[in-house]
Amino acid sequence: MEAGGGCGLTRRQLLRMIGASAGAAAMYQAMSGLGLAAESSFRGPPSLQGAPRGASVLVLGAGLAGMVAAYELRRAGYEVQLLEYNGRAGGRNWSLRGGDRYAELGGAAQHCRFAAGQYFNPGPWRLPYHHHGILHYCRVLGVRLEAFVQTNYNAYLHNTEAYGGKPQRFRAVKADYQGHVAELLAKAAQGGALDGRLTREDQERLLESLRRWGALDRNYAYAAGRASSERRGYARDPGGGASARPAFSQPLRLEDLLGSRLWENLAEGDAYEMQTPLFQPVGGMGAIGEAFACELGPLIRYHAKVVEIRQDERGVTAWYEDARRPGGARRSARADWCVCTIPLSVLGQIPMNVGAAMAEAIAAVPYAAAVKIGLQFKRRFWEQDEQIYGGITYTDLPIGTIGYPSSGYHDGGKAVLLGAYAWGTDAMELTAMAPEERVRQAVAQGARIHPQYPREFDNGVAVAWHRAPFTLGCFALWSEEARAKHYDDLCAIDGRIVLAGEHASYLPAWQEGAVTSALDAIGRLHRRAAAGGAA
Repeated sequence: MEAGGGCGLTRRQLLRMIGASAGAAAMYQAMSGLGLAAESSFRGPPSLQGAPRGASVLVLGAGLAGMVAAYELRRAGYEVQLLEYNGRAGGRNWSLRGGDRYAELGGAAQHCRFAAGQYFNPGPWRLPYHHHGILHYCRVLGVRLEAFVQTNYNAYLHNTEAYGGKPQRFRAVKADYQGHVAELLAKAAQGGALDGRLTREDQERLLESLRRWGALDRNYAYAAGRASSERRGYARDPGGGASARPAFSQPLRLEDLLGSRLWENLAEGDAYEMQTPLFQPVGGMGAIGEAFACELGPLIRYHAKVVEIRQDERGVTAWYEDARRPGGARRSARADWCVCTIPLSVLGQIPMNVGAAMAEAIAAVPYAAAVKIGLQFKRRFWEQDEQIYGGITYTDLPIGTIGYPSSGYHDGGKAVLLGAYAWGTDAMELTAMAPEERVRQAVAQGARIHPQYPREFDNGVAVAWHRAPFTLGCFALWSEEARAKHYDDLCAIDGRIVLAGEHASYLPAWQEGAVTSALDAIGRLHRRAAAGGAA
């Protein structure tokens, strides 16, 4: 997931601009500074040898962080119990399939009516190759993976104010932007503008590299012809027989291209977290959470809404009630130690006797607004009509993103795509709507890119993360100032309680952040337990 803000320029938009103007390396540096990009620190689960006999741990929340903690602690010999708000495990690791029901805050309920085998991931939907921790547990739990298509050159870039609102193929925009930039730089080199920077020999190498990189002709011009058409696509593709001769396509003019702002999304696939290869679990991202739930079995107590957490010198007690019957009888669970993975947006509303530093850290981190909408259509028209197989279309419409399925190619029958992935104020506006209206908006807006939408639409599901009762937001939205002031306090062990989750990581919004945070937390907790509880 990328980050979004509420007002003005969002971090996502800022990173797009950095990437488009200065390149992927500069964008990655900016993402690292914001805590949005880094290779995972995972080097294997921590050694938990020497667990005290009979020691127990209470884990709050059966998202990935909680289940990783429970899995490793149980393996080490700890007695583990796990409380989970939902009637399923996984937290934001979640796939909606036909027959599923989901109710959000305010009582609006949705019944998913997708066809057999179809699914929609309301939360995470891709796994970078360098997220070693989550991939490790996929391997350990037998979760099968397949390729996820991030960048599809045949998908679209769309701006309502550019080219009469007509979407442009990604490959054409990329080729033309790259070609025009290459031509400008070649002219600068030929005109002597780089004489003080490069030797004659290096200038010759630069010109040759620009010719190849930008598909320039022998005069170092980017123009209609074979070289540019090989990048941006032909007006008529080469074929066989009497009609075999191709027709070259006409590049977009530089001034029009710059004004269109379609270049803003060109660097999306260059960001470190989005570089190929990426993966997805076969059958939906929720397969990971489901595999963990199968492994942990009776350790998880479902429909357990935690309403109070108290610690003393000997242990931690959590009181909970049946999430299906709010206000009902309270029950309690107790253990020597507690790993709490409840999202900060929820945890901040639960009475808990921790120190002022941790309490302030919990209260300091807001959660990002995001809405994802899954749309089922009667056929895979994006493949059949437009030859789009996986990948993403970007638009300035409030829906933000259209994601095409990276599996099931050429299958007959109905199919589901991601009809919206909205951020910031766009997400807030969609969140204020009833679910059925969000779906209608996604169909109406998507029709401006794919005219087939209205006649092919079948049904849809919309998840607004600020209305998800178990998380109240999409992910922890750290600012640089808040992270500098509160991050260490958030991660510190407070008495017998330690926090874990994507919010306690430098990989916010990514499942790898949850995994590595959990492993770090239980490693430190184990060392304290093995030392007899001493700080």
